[in-house]
Amino acid sequence: MRVAIDTNILAYAEGLGDELRCSMALQLLEQLHSAELVLPAQTLGELSRIMTGKAKRTPSQAREAVLGWADSFQVADSTWFAFQAALDLNVDHQLPIWDALILAVAAENHCRLLLSEDFHNGFTWRGVTVVNPFAEPRARLLTGLLRTSN
Repeated sequence: MRVAIDTNILAYAEGLGDELRCSMALQLLEQLHSAELVLPAQTLGELSRIMTGKAKRTPSQAREAVLGWADSFQVADSTWFAFQAALDLNVDHQLPIWDALILAVAAENHCRLLLSEDFHNGFTWRGVTVVNPFAEPRARLLTGLLRTSN
């Protein structure tokens, strides 16, 4: 099962946030099968912005982190088709455009899950279900995936 990762998961894995979520994000990424993980390019751009803005890291440090994630997982580019779908999500579901683009890219890349805490947990669009990996109880789809990837 293909799984897209949102920016907040990567930011926590970089140590940006509370200790519990940072630890959980790292554990989650270690338990998932890396060949099935997809990083929408938008998430890497947002991660760079967060690292140089909120986290006050240097552009060089942000670049190294972004390139490290890109080396570890498949990066999915934003297409014009995905951007058009994001515009529709923005209008039809009031999703912020950049979050909508991440969801559209996940759908375009045949992901079944999008791990994020920025959407409504359980929201499904074009076969992609948004799962907040920090929510309790943990979503059945995610639990099953973690169980089979060990």
